[in-house]
Amino acid sequence: MIRRFDRFCCIDWSGATGAFQPGIAVAICEKDGPPALIAPSARHWSREEVSRWLLAQDGMLVGFDFSASLPFADHGAFFPGWPESPADARALWASIDRMAAHEPHLGVSAIVDHAEIARHFRRHGGRTGDRFGRGIGRLRVTERAAQAMGLAPSSSFNLVGAAQVGKASLAGMRLLHRLDGRIPVWPFDPVPASGPLIVEIYTSLAARAAGVARGRSKLRDGETLDTALAALRSPPHAALIDYDDHRTDALLGAAWLRRAASDPLLWHPSALTPSLARTEGWTFGIG
Repeated sequence: MIRRFDRFCCIDWSGATGAFQPGIAVAICEKDGPPALIAPSARHWSREEVSRWLLAQDGMLVGFDFSASLPFADHGAFFPGWPESPADARALWASIDRMAAHEPHLGVSAIVDHAEIARHFRRHGGRTGDRFGRGIGRLRVTERAAQAMGLAPSSSFNLVGAAQVGKASLAGMRLLHRLDGRIPVWPFDPVPASGPLIVEIYTSLAARAAGVARGRSKLRDGETLDTALAALRSPPHAALIDYDDHRTDALLGAAWLRRAASDPLLWHPSALTPSLARTEGWTFGIG
């Protein structure tokens, strides 16, 4: 038996520096009808406003496009060789939030410049830590599973290039620590019988499910977006004044989450063990 949600939300997240983020977009859809953007109180969302908005919601399944944890299973630790490496995801969130506590707007510069932790990151200026690993860097088990599906996930330890997700994920972990105990996060928490629930999603997976060709997952016009929405059996969206891939990712992601949430197999991926549910977590939608 799986829970039925009344509303579905996708939040396109950002780890950029600053109070207000053009890269954050929030979209929701009901059980029926088209997805729609939620407007921030100012011109752009802040990460703090996203947090406040979430705490005011009820009965909603919320998908964030950041990694909720870091690789652990490959070396039995987030930061192997460091005695202070956190033991599980919640301890990781708390540690990151504590080390960056002086930074406003859920910033994470102190994390990526931390003497020990920086050894695990690939940073700008050709600075690759001696513990970054080979190739694209360390991946979680769910990211390896995404690769097997033909997707191209990035390591959260990579902070360089257009595909980097590291800073957004670290900022997201600060958010999850602030929400801990108030909004459950799957699979670290069981699915509650009522109230909101957060899951990690991969917007490229939503685009793939909507029939968008690989390498063209960033939609930037209304006609292409409506074609993708139709493939997910969603009505067309209300036309926007401006289009960018943040807004279209959020709209398409909300429609995909509505459809995917009814698939019981996605709530029970075969490779998700109790250990992974405590440490690395999982990307909803990856089988």
